[in-house]
Amino acid sequence: MAAASAPSCSLYEVLGISANADCREIKAAYRRLARTCHPDVVSMNRKEYSATEFMKIHAAYSTLSDPDKRASYDKDLHFSLNKRPFSGFSVHKKTCTNWETDQCW
Repeated sequence: MAAASAPSCSLYEVLGISANADCREIKAAYRRLARTCHPDVVSMNRKEYSATEFMKIHAAYSTLSDPDKRASYDKDLHFSLNKRPFSGFSVHKKTCTNWETDQCW
């Protein structure tokens, strides 16, 4: 997992999967990480760190495993990745994306 001082990463990065992963891949990644990061299975000196990491993993799984939450998250992620600071006068091509049909559930 990323260090605490590292910038925040996407939920896909938290689970170690690609953005086009299907539900089966999301669940498999969650289960794999849960078996190694759950506070009940780590040594006593790693419990606090493990609990924090497990909460991130669970939140990522909770969002990405729900089709509606995932579509909303993907839309927000796409917007934030393509958001650029204003740099003078320029013309940008406006694109229209239909999130409902872009997702392959």
